[in-house]
Amino acid sequence: MPTMHKLNALHFAKHLIRNASDNKSNSGNVVVIGGATSMTGSIVLASLGALYTGSGWVKLIPLDPRFPHIIQSFPEFMIYKTSHSHPQDILKSIQPDVIVIGPGLGQTETSKSWLLAAIEYYSPLIIDADGLNLLALYPEFTNLISDRFWTTIMTPHPCEASRLLNTTIEDVQKDRTGAIMQLIELYNSIVILKGHKTLIGMKAETVLTCLDGNSGMACAGMGDVLTGVIASFVAQGLHHHLSPWQASCLAIEVHALAGDSLARQGIGPIGMTPSELAKEMRHILNNVI
Repeated sequence: MPTMHKLNALHFAKHLIRNASDNKSNSGNVVVIGGATSMTGSIVLASLGALYTGSGWVKLIPLDPRFPHIIQSFPEFMIYKTSHSHPQDILKSIQPDVIVIGPGLGQTETSKSWLLAAIEYYSPLIIDADGLNLLALYPEFTNLISDRFWTTIMTPHPCEASRLLNTTIEDVQKDRTGAIMQLIELYNSIVILKGHKTLIGMKAETVLTCLDGNSGMACAGMGDVLTGVIASFVAQGLHHHLSPWQASCLAIEVHALAGDSLARQGIGPIGMTPSELAKEMRHILNNVI
């Protein structure tokens, strides 16, 4: 059983300090894939997480063709249609620094083709939500992920972890450290096991546990925001000497501290929303760096 230590990553934020000459090209190009019919909110929340934590570009690939007509409140987002082009061709044209796949993705053949394209693309990859559920359905993807040259980051909650490990939620929760170690070994990835005292681990690193955060964050969409901020920091880190491991640790801590900050202001724990938390992360960052 590995030794666990408290997550302490806020000092990594200094790497995100911008020079006067910085521009959007070296502030991170994040692409978020998901948002199938009836699940467009997930891709929006992930994109807000990236937007409010400094991504130079936030580009959305929604699977719901009505998406551009549904969302009009965020002109900062660049939206790409999925029709008439192969997923690999679209990704090559966008040239993302980091790909997020999974929020609201669904579990269709189209979703599967996008997941395969994301796995095969030459960039760091964050897999969340239905991306993880697809991995559980198609174990032939396991070796594709474990053999990737670029970093893969997986963000399961206990239910998704149980599907990936072909076990029960109760067994995962009974031995969260054991579960995360199994996932790390199976997928050769950075794994973030969400929940009370979120864990993060990877091969050759000590498993860390986040002791910040509160029950107000038990709300649908909070994980989508976390996925977006992980992508944001990983993308910025490619240009600012911050490794994917450091970026992931920082993202978890900033996300949790934002929840605690909102609770101190009376914006929670009851009624705290992911959209509010996304903006509060911006406040946390700008007061740290």
